[in-house]
Amino acid sequence: MIHPPISLETRKRLARTFGKQAAFDQPLAKYTSARIGGPADVVLTAPSAEKLAEMVLLVWEEELPYLLIGGGSNMLVSDQGVRGVVILNRARRVEFDLLTPSVTADSGSNFGAVARQAGRKGFTGMEWAAGIPGTVGGAVVGNAGAHGGDTAGNLILAEVLHHTKGRQSLTVQDLAYGYRTSILKTKSEFAVVLSATFSLSPGEPEVIRARMDELVEFRKRTQPLGASMGSMFKNPPGDYAGRLIEAAGLKGTRIGDAQISEMHANFFINHGAASGADVFGLISTARQKVEEKFGVRLELEIELVGEWDE
Repeated sequence: MIHPPISLETRKRLARTFGKQAAFDQPLAKYTSARIGGPADVVLTAPSAEKLAEMVLLVWEEELPYLLIGGGSNMLVSDQGVRGVVILNRARRVEFDLLTPSVTADSGSNFGAVARQAGRKGFTGMEWAAGIPGTVGGAVVGNAGAHGGDTAGNLILAEVLHHTKGRQSLTVQDLAYGYRTSILKTKSEFAVVLSATFSLSPGEPEVIRARMDELVEFRKRTQPLGASMGSMFKNPPGDYAGRLIEAAGLKGTRIGDAQISEMHANFFINHGAASGADVFGLISTARQKVEEKFGVRLELEIELVGEWDE
Protein backbone atom coordinates (compact mmCIF):
# COMPACT_ATOMS: atom_id res chain seq x y z
CA MET A 1 0.00 0.00 0.00
CA ILE A 2 1.36 3.42 -1.00
CA HIS A 3 0.83 6.12 1.63
CA PRO A 4 0.88 9.89 1.03
CA PRO A 5 3.60 11.93 2.78
CA ILE A 6 2.89 13.12 6.31
CA SER A 7 1.30 16.57 6.15
CA LEU A 8 3.03 19.73 7.36
CA GLU A 9 0.35 20.16 10.02
CA THR A 10 1.02 16.68 11.40
CA ARG A 11 4.77 17.28 11.35
CA LYS A 12 4.34 20.42 13.42
CA ARG A 13 2.08 18.62 15.88
CA LEU A 14 4.59 15.80 16.31
CA ALA A 15 7.39 18.33 16.81
CA ARG A 16 5.39 20.11 19.51
CA THR A 17 4.49 16.83 21.24
CA PHE A 18 7.88 15.10 21.21
CA GLY A 19 10.40 17.93 20.85
CA LYS A 20 13.94 16.69 20.24
CA GLN A 21 12.66 13.11 20.04
CA ALA A 22 11.16 13.99 16.63
CA ALA A 23 13.25 14.38 13.46
CA PHE A 24 12.17 14.79 9.86
CA ASP A 25 13.21 13.51 6.41
CA GLN A 26 15.87 11.26 7.90
CA PRO A 27 17.63 8.63 5.75
CA LEU A 28 16.90 5.22 7.25
CA ALA A 29 20.23 3.79 6.09
CA LYS A 30 21.83 5.00 9.33
CA TYR A 31 19.30 3.02 11.39
CA THR A 32 19.45 -0.33 9.57
CA SER A 33 22.09 -3.04 9.93
CA ALA A 34 22.49 -3.24 6.15
CA ARG A 35 23.09 0.54 5.94
CA ILE A 36 20.44 0.74 3.23
CA GLY A 37 17.22 2.73 3.09
CA GLY A 38 15.73 5.97 1.77
CA PRO A 39 14.24 8.77 3.90
CA ALA A 40 11.36 8.62 6.35
CA ASP A 41 8.96 11.55 6.68
CA VAL A 42 9.17 11.47 10.49
CA VAL A 43 11.50 9.62 12.88
CA LEU A 44 10.49 9.43 16.55
CA THR A 45 13.01 8.09 19.06
CA ALA A 46 11.52 6.24 22.05
CA PRO A 47 14.00 6.15 25.00
CA SER A 48 11.77 4.00 27.22
CA ALA A 49 8.94 1.49 27.04
CA GLU A 50 6.53 4.11 28.37
CA LYS A 51 7.51 6.61 25.67
CA LEU A 52 7.28 3.85 23.08
CA ALA A 53 3.71 3.13 24.18
CA GLU A 54 2.88 6.85 24.06
CA MET A 55 4.18 7.19 20.51
CA VAL A 56 2.46 4.05 19.27
CA LEU A 57 -0.87 5.08 20.80
CA LEU A 58 -0.63 8.46 19.08
CA VAL A 59 0.02 7.03 15.62
CA TRP A 60 -2.82 4.55 16.13
CA GLU A 61 -5.18 7.27 17.30
CA GLU A 62 -4.38 9.50 14.33
CA GLU A 63 -4.28 6.52 11.95
CA LEU A 64 -0.80 7.43 10.72
CA PRO A 65 1.19 4.82 8.78
CA TYR A 66 4.16 3.74 10.88
CA LEU A 67 7.15 1.43 11.08
CA LEU A 68 8.87 0.27 14.26
CA ILE A 69 12.65 -0.23 14.08
CA GLY A 70 14.78 -1.79 16.81
CA GLY A 71 18.25 -2.90 15.76
CA GLY A 72 17.33 -2.50 12.09
CA SER A 73 18.26 -6.08 11.17
CA ASN A 74 16.05 -8.52 9.27
CA MET A 75 14.67 -5.77 7.04
CA LEU A 76 15.41 -4.24 3.65
CA VAL A 77 14.17 -0.66 3.25
CA SER A 78 13.49 0.56 -0.28
CA ASP A 79 15.49 3.38 -1.83
CA GLN A 80 12.30 5.48 -1.90
CA GLY A 81 12.14 5.24 1.89
CA VAL A 82 9.02 5.22 4.04
CA ARG A 83 6.04 7.55 3.91
CA GLY A 84 4.82 7.95 7.44
CA VAL A 85 6.27 7.73 10.93
CA VAL A 86 9.24 5.59 11.87
CA ILE A 87 9.57 4.88 15.61
CA LEU A 88 13.09 3.99 16.76
CA ASN A 89 12.83 1.68 19.75
CA ARG A 90 15.60 2.63 22.17
CA ALA A 91 13.89 1.24 25.29
CA ARG A 92 16.68 -0.81 26.90
CA ARG A 93 15.93 -1.41 30.58
CA VAL A 94 17.10 -4.86 31.79
CA GLU A 95 16.25 -6.33 35.20
CA PHE A 96 17.16 -9.73 36.68
CA ASP A 97 15.03 -11.62 39.19
CA LEU A 98 17.51 -13.72 41.14
CA LEU A 99 14.84 -15.76 42.87
CA THR A 100 12.85 -17.02 39.87
CA PRO A 101 15.44 -16.80 38.19
CA SER A 102 14.55 -14.78 35.08
CA VAL A 103 15.38 -11.62 33.17
CA THR A 104 12.96 -8.94 31.98
CA ALA A 105 14.17 -6.67 29.20
CA ASP A 106 12.61 -3.79 27.30
CA SER A 107 11.94 -4.59 23.66
CA GLY A 108 14.67 -2.28 22.36
CA SER A 109 17.39 -4.14 24.29
CA ASN A 110 19.97 -6.03 22.25
CA PHE A 111 19.02 -9.69 22.62
CA GLY A 112 22.57 -11.02 22.43
CA ALA A 113 23.73 -8.50 25.04
CA VAL A 114 20.96 -9.63 27.41
CA ALA A 115 22.06 -13.24 26.98
CA ARG A 116 25.71 -12.35 27.64
CA GLN A 117 24.75 -10.31 30.70
CA ALA A 118 22.83 -13.31 32.05
CA GLY A 119 25.88 -15.49 31.54
CA ARG A 120 28.13 -13.07 33.41
CA LYS A 121 25.71 -13.26 36.35
CA GLY A 122 25.95 -17.05 36.39
CA PHE A 123 22.65 -17.89 34.68
CA THR A 124 22.35 -20.50 31.97
CA GLY A 125 19.68 -21.14 29.33
CA MET A 126 20.27 -18.33 26.85
CA GLU A 127 23.77 -19.13 25.62
CA TRP A 128 22.37 -19.88 22.16
CA ALA A 129 21.39 -16.19 21.80
CA ALA A 130 24.79 -14.70 22.69
CA GLY A 131 25.63 -13.75 19.11
CA ILE A 132 22.20 -12.65 17.89
CA PRO A 133 22.39 -8.99 16.78
CA GLY A 134 18.69 -8.04 16.90
CA THR A 135 16.52 -6.71 19.70
CA VAL A 136 14.34 -8.42 22.29
CA GLY A 137 11.23 -7.17 20.48
CA GLY A 138 12.41 -8.54 17.16
CA ALA A 139 13.26 -11.88 18.78
CA VAL A 140 9.78 -12.13 20.32
CA VAL A 141 8.01 -11.25 17.07
CA GLY A 142 10.16 -13.47 14.82
CA ASN A 143 10.93 -16.33 17.23
CA ALA A 144 14.65 -15.78 16.74
CA GLY A 145 16.79 -18.86 17.16
CA ALA A 146 20.25 -20.36 16.77
CA HIS A 147 22.26 -23.41 17.80
CA GLY A 148 19.20 -25.47 18.68
CA GLY A 149 17.54 -22.82 20.85
CA ASP A 150 14.83 -20.27 20.12
CA THR A 151 12.83 -17.51 21.77
CA ALA A 152 9.83 -19.77 22.33
CA GLY A 153 11.99 -22.06 24.44
CA ASN A 154 12.90 -19.30 26.91
CA LEU A 155 9.99 -16.88 26.88
CA ILE A 156 7.78 -16.67 29.97
CA LEU A 157 5.70 -13.61 29.09
CA ALA A 158 5.72 -10.81 26.52
CA GLU A 159 4.22 -7.48 27.55
CA VAL A 160 2.38 -6.23 24.49
CA LEU A 161 0.40 -3.10 23.65
CA HIS A 162 -2.60 -4.20 21.61
CA HIS A 163 -4.48 -1.87 19.27
CA THR A 164 -7.89 -2.55 20.77
CA LYS A 165 -7.23 -4.58 23.94
CA GLY A 166 -4.62 -2.34 25.55
CA ARG A 167 -1.72 -3.86 27.48
CA GLN A 168 -1.56 -7.62 27.58
CA SER A 169 0.76 -10.29 28.97
CA LEU A 170 1.08 -12.98 26.31
CA THR A 171 2.43 -16.51 26.75
CA VAL A 172 4.19 -18.70 24.21
CA GLN A 173 0.84 -20.34 23.47
CA ASP A 174 -0.82 -16.95 22.93
CA LEU A 175 1.89 -16.01 20.44
CA ALA A 176 1.30 -19.15 18.32
CA TYR A 177 4.99 -19.60 17.57
CA GLY A 178 6.30 -21.38 14.50
CA TYR A 179 9.65 -21.47 12.73
CA ARG A 180 10.80 -17.82 12.72
CA THR A 181 7.26 -16.56 13.04
CA SER A 182 4.48 -15.72 15.49
CA ILE A 183 0.97 -14.33 15.51
CA LEU A 184 2.54 -10.86 15.74
CA LYS A 185 4.67 -11.34 12.63
CA THR A 186 1.82 -12.61 10.51
CA LYS A 187 -0.06 -9.38 11.33
CA SER A 188 -3.11 -11.26 12.51
CA GLU A 189 -2.73 -9.23 15.71
CA PHE A 190 -2.12 -5.45 15.64
CA ALA A 191 0.28 -5.01 18.55
CA VAL A 192 3.72 -3.82 19.68
CA VAL A 193 6.05 -5.63 22.10
CA LEU A 194 7.04 -3.45 25.08
CA SER A 195 9.13 -5.93 27.08
CA ALA A 196 9.64 -9.65 27.63
CA THR A 197 10.58 -11.99 30.46
CA PHE A 198 12.80 -15.03 29.85
CA SER A 199 13.46 -18.06 32.04
CA LEU A 200 16.97 -18.81 33.30
CA SER A 201 18.66 -21.43 35.48
CA PRO A 202 21.62 -21.20 37.86
CA GLY A 203 24.85 -22.34 36.26
CA GLU A 204 28.62 -22.28 36.49
CA PRO A 205 29.89 -18.91 35.18
CA GLU A 206 33.06 -20.40 33.68
CA VAL A 207 31.11 -23.13 31.85
CA ILE A 208 28.53 -20.61 30.59
CA ARG A 209 31.23 -18.20 29.43
CA ALA A 210 33.10 -20.96 27.62
CA ARG A 211 29.94 -22.08 25.82
CA MET A 212 29.08 -18.51 24.78
CA ASP A 213 32.63 -17.90 23.56
CA GLU A 214 32.41 -21.12 21.54
CA LEU A 215 29.13 -20.10 19.90
CA VAL A 216 30.25 -16.54 19.18
CA GLU A 217 33.47 -17.86 17.65
CA PHE A 218 31.47 -20.31 15.54
CA ARG A 219 29.32 -17.44 14.28
CA LYS A 220 32.44 -15.45 13.36
CA ARG A 221 33.85 -18.43 11.45
CA THR A 222 30.67 -19.21 9.54
CA GLN A 223 28.92 -15.86 9.06
CA PRO A 224 30.42 -12.92 7.20
CA LEU A 225 31.38 -9.61 8.71
CA GLY A 226 30.07 -6.41 7.19
CA ALA A 227 26.72 -4.72 6.74
CA SER A 228 23.90 -7.20 6.12
CA MET A 229 20.33 -7.96 7.11
CA GLY A 230 21.14 -11.30 8.68
CA SER A 231 19.82 -14.51 7.11
CA MET A 232 18.04 -13.58 3.90
CA PHE A 233 15.80 -16.64 3.42
CA LYS A 234 14.16 -19.14 5.74
CA ASN A 235 15.57 -22.64 5.55
CA PRO A 236 13.15 -24.84 3.59
CA PRO A 237 12.05 -28.08 5.29
CA GLY A 238 14.93 -30.56 5.43
CA ASP A 239 17.44 -28.28 3.76
CA TYR A 240 19.36 -25.01 4.04
CA ALA A 241 18.81 -21.87 1.97
CA GLY A 242 22.53 -21.15 1.92
CA ARG A 243 23.33 -24.63 0.56
CA LEU A 244 20.75 -24.26 -2.21
CA ILE A 245 22.01 -20.82 -3.24
CA GLU A 246 25.61 -22.06 -3.25
CA ALA A 247 24.66 -25.19 -5.21
CA ALA A 248 22.96 -22.94 -7.77
CA GLY A 249 26.39 -21.36 -8.38
CA LEU A 250 25.55 -17.96 -6.89
CA LYS A 251 28.13 -17.56 -4.13
CA GLY A 252 29.96 -14.28 -4.71
CA THR A 253 27.40 -12.98 -7.24
CA ARG A 254 27.41 -9.19 -7.17
CA ILE A 255 25.09 -6.41 -8.28
CA GLY A 256 26.56 -2.99 -7.69
CA ASP A 257 27.94 -2.93 -4.15
CA ALA A 258 25.67 -5.78 -3.00
CA GLN A 259 27.06 -9.32 -2.95
CA ILE A 260 25.96 -12.81 -2.02
CA SER A 261 28.59 -13.64 0.57
CA GLU A 262 31.42 -15.95 -0.44
CA MET A 263 31.47 -17.28 3.14
CA HIS A 264 27.75 -18.03 3.61
CA ALA A 265 25.38 -17.77 0.64
CA ASN A 266 22.32 -16.88 2.77
CA PHE A 267 23.94 -13.56 3.73
CA PHE A 268 23.89 -10.61 1.32
CA ILE A 269 26.56 -7.99 2.05
CA ASN A 270 26.61 -4.24 1.45
CA HIS A 271 30.19 -3.39 0.55
CA GLY A 272 29.63 0.30 1.05
CA ALA A 273 27.23 1.88 -1.42
CA ALA A 274 24.69 -0.86 -2.20
CA SER A 275 21.15 0.26 -2.91
CA GLY A 276 17.94 -1.49 -1.98
CA ALA A 277 17.45 -2.19 -5.67
CA ASP A 278 20.86 -3.92 -5.83
CA VAL A 279 19.96 -6.27 -2.97
CA PHE A 280 16.49 -6.90 -4.34
CA GLY A 281 18.08 -7.86 -7.65
CA LEU A 282 20.14 -10.50 -5.85
CA ILE A 283 17.04 -11.74 -4.02
CA SER A 284 15.20 -12.17 -7.33
CA THR A 285 18.19 -13.91 -8.93
CA ALA A 286 18.61 -16.34 -6.02
CA ARG A 287 14.92 -17.21 -5.99
CA GLN A 288 14.80 -17.75 -9.73
CA LYS A 289 17.95 -19.88 -10.00
CA VAL A 290 17.14 -22.04 -6.97
CA GLU A 291 13.60 -22.66 -8.19
CA GLU A 292 14.82 -23.52 -11.69
CA LYS A 293 17.50 -25.93 -10.42
CA PHE A 294 15.80 -27.51 -7.41
CA GLY A 295 12.09 -26.69 -7.67
CA VAL A 296 12.23 -24.88 -4.30
CA ARG A 297 10.71 -21.42 -3.87
CA LEU A 298 12.78 -19.63 -1.22
CA GLU A 299 10.76 -17.70 1.35
CA LEU A 300 12.18 -14.46 2.72
CA GLU A 301 13.14 -14.34 6.38
CA ILE A 302 13.67 -10.57 6.19
CA GLU A 303 10.87 -8.03 5.77
CA LEU A 304 10.66 -5.80 2.71
CA VAL A 305 9.83 -2.25 3.84
CA GLY A 306 8.57 0.48 1.53
CA GLU A 307 7.59 0.23 -2.12
CA TRP A 308 8.77 -2.78 -4.14
CA ASP A 309 7.87 -4.28 -7.51
CA GLU A 310 7.70 -7.97 -6.61
